[in-house]
Amino acid sequence: MPMLQKFSIPAPAGVLEGVWHLPDAPPCAIAVVAHPLPTMGGTMDNKVVTTLAKVFAELGFAAVRFNFRGVGASTGTFDSGNGEVEDVLAIVRYAQQEQGDLPLVLSGFSFGGFVQARAARHLHPQPHQMVLVAPAVGRYDVPQVPHNTLLVHGELDEVIPLADVLDWARPQHLPITVLPQAEHFFHGRLNQLRQVVLHHFCGRQP
Repeated sequence: MPMLQKFSIPAPAGVLEGVWHLPDAPPCAIAVVAHPLPTMGGTMDNKVVTTLAKVFAELGFAAVRFNFRGVGASTGTFDSGNGEVEDVLAIVRYAQQEQGDLPLVLSGFSFGGFVQARAARHLHPQPHQMVLVAPAVGRYDVPQVPHNTLLVHGELDEVIPLADVLDWARPQHLPITVLPQAEHFFHGRLNQLRQVVLHHFCGRQP
C-alpha cells in the first residue's frame, strides 16, 4: 500500500503544506497534482485530486498534492494563478530535492490545470508528461501544452463546457478523452478517470 506522508515547506508566500503518496518500491517518477479554484472551496483533499495522487502512486510515482497559498495551513492569499505558479515551482524544487532527478509529471484539475500549464513553461527541462483534468479554459487564459498531454473532460461539464475545451484543443491538434455524461467533479466516475490514467501510462515511462 502507498504510504501517506504530510509535509510543510518554506515558500514564496510563507509556507506550503502538502501530502506525499509514496509507492512501496523506489519511485520511477515524480507527479505533482494541483487542486481546483481556492475561492470556490478547492483544496488538495478534492476527490479528483486525491484520485490522481493515488493512481500515480499505484503507477510507482512519488506523488505529491498540496494546498495553494491561502488554503488550509498554506499561508498567503489567492493570487489568480500568478502566485500559484510560484507555489507549483516551489513544490517541484522540493520534490526533486527529496526524490532526485526523476521524470516529472505535472497534473491539475480545473484551476489547477490552468496553473500547471503555466508552470510548465517555467521549467527546464520541460515536464516529461502532463495530465490535465477539466482544465479551466475559457475562464482563464490557459497556454498551449505539449502534444503528448493527457487531457480528460466530462461531456456534461457544467463549469467548463466541453465546447470551450474543444475550441482550445483544436488549434493544438490535442486529443481529448471525453467521459460520456460525466460532470465537472466526475461524481460516480472517479474509477473510470483512474482507469484512463492507468491505461495512458501502461507500458510506457512518463
